[in-house]
Amino acid sequence: MKSILITGASAGIGRATAEHFLAKGWCVGLLARSIAPLEEIAAGQVGAVVLPCDVTDASAVEAAFKQFMGKAGRLDVLFNNAGSFGTAAPIDELPLEAWRAAVDVNLNGMFYAARAAFAEMRAQSPQGGRIINNGSVSAHAPRENAVSYTVTKHAITGLTKALSLDGRSLDIACGQIDIGNARTALLEELAAKTPDNPPPMMDVRHVAEAVYSMATLPLEANVQFMTLMATKMPYIGRG
Repeated sequence: MKSILITGASAGIGRATAEHFLAKGWCVGLLARSIAPLEEIAAGQVGAVVLPCDVTDASAVEAAFKQFMGKAGRLDVLFNNAGSFGTAAPIDELPLEAWRAAVDVNLNGMFYAARAAFAEMRAQSPQGGRIINNGSVSAHAPRENAVSYTVTKHAITGLTKALSLDGRSLDIACGQIDIGNARTALLEELAAKTPDNPPPMMDVRHVAEAVYSMATLPLEANVQFMTLMATKMPYIGRG
């Protein structure tokens, strides 16, 4: 049975992806802070491993990966997905604690998960695996009043490139999926605030399918960067 660990698996893109991989017969590590939704996803699923964990706690992340390895035996894929949009504000109005919180989740948390996955993939036999980082359209073109999200997602692009290079000789592939406007509860909530001008959205299942496509490639092949977004989203030229 192939295995994947998904951070931020309790809702949105993470949950949709977890459910897709479970339906495909994979062993799926469900990692998030809230245990109740993880247990709901895992109910009746033989391959589900519930891993309650805060990604901003490096020691807890390492322990969760060790727990998953004890259940699955190996780690084929990490979907490094957990993230937070944070506080919307111009830079001079952004509280410093909000900046630090965004960096802690979107950058430190993804670094901790990638670090733990890289170590397991390097040590296991046969060696290797795949790390898929969830970037964002904001890793290329920012939205207004989203400085903390934009900066941290740009940093994830650097993380992806560094992991690709450092993992090359170890059969550890790393790629990034940059997603724009997948229909999740969070985006629906934001859209409800502008009912006269709702943002274009796509079904979140397309993201799950794209991650599955990236995950099932042989390690000799890699999707380095993929941008998947609602077709009518103002990304090109949005500035």
